[in-house]
Amino acid sequence: MNIKGKTALVTGASRGIGRAIALELAKQGAKRLLLVARDATRLAEVAIEIEMLGVEVVTLALDLTQLVEVNIVLAQAWRDHGPIHLLVNCAGVAYQAPFLQSQLPQVQEEINVNLIGMYTITRLIARRMAAQREGKIVNVSSLMGKVAAPTMATYSATKFAILGFTQALRGELAVHNIRVMALLPSLTDTDMVRELKWFRWVVPMTPERVAQALVAGLDKESPEILIGWQSHLAVWCNRIAPMLLERILLMAAPMKDRQKRYRRLNNSPIT
Repeated sequence: MNIKGKTALVTGASRGIGRAIALELAKQGAKRLLLVARDATRLAEVAIEIEMLGVEVVTLALDLTQLVEVNIVLAQAWRDHGPIHLLVNCAGVAYQAPFLQSQLPQVQEEINVNLIGMYTITRLIARRMAAQREGKIVNVSSLMGKVAAPTMATYSATKFAILGFTQALRGELAVHNIRVMALLPSLTDTDMVRELKWFRWVVPMTPERVAQALVAGLDKESPEILIGWQSHLAVWCNRIAPMLLERILLMAAPMKDRQKRYRRLNNSPIT
């Protein structure tokens, strides 16, 4: 897909990967960008950067879990600003805790934002794309959508679900000339992950690199974009030796009882 002259909607655009994707699409010649996030102030700051590149910007301060408001605002945006050719679902939240210490409100927020919010906006936009017989949808998952991580159980679960959702839509929406793909970054140096305890040995990538990989994937029509050698190595290891990878993840995880758990597992044979 050539983004030049097209209109794109990016969720989670106020910071991190979403912001980087919005800026990269502007640099690649997008005609108009609709930016969605909860923080109106930060959205306005991103809009100023993009307008300096000569691209029209529309900011939509929305909480994607508020279904009625999302329906109303997006219907109006489509009517006022014309058809959307590309939807990038990047909005997401992450909380880190051992499962037995996890808090239900945080679990519910991860599910509501990462899954329900994405489902809501995708359903609204996909229906209109189907009517115009053209569109591209990118769902931002994660390497944790392929390889689950200790202390990130709910986040991993939502990212696995995003891949399943993407695969199902890819088949269903193809008949309407809508392409659906997944973007799978590994640890990315953003505001969100700086609040987390990082896994040992994992080298973070920049949001700009993720955004550039997305644009390259759009050109190649890739169904999944896995970024970085660490991601490819982890997926390959998970396919060939899943138990070995689980042990490595336990050793790398920021858990107080990591070594104890590792010693316990190390006494059992790999099968």
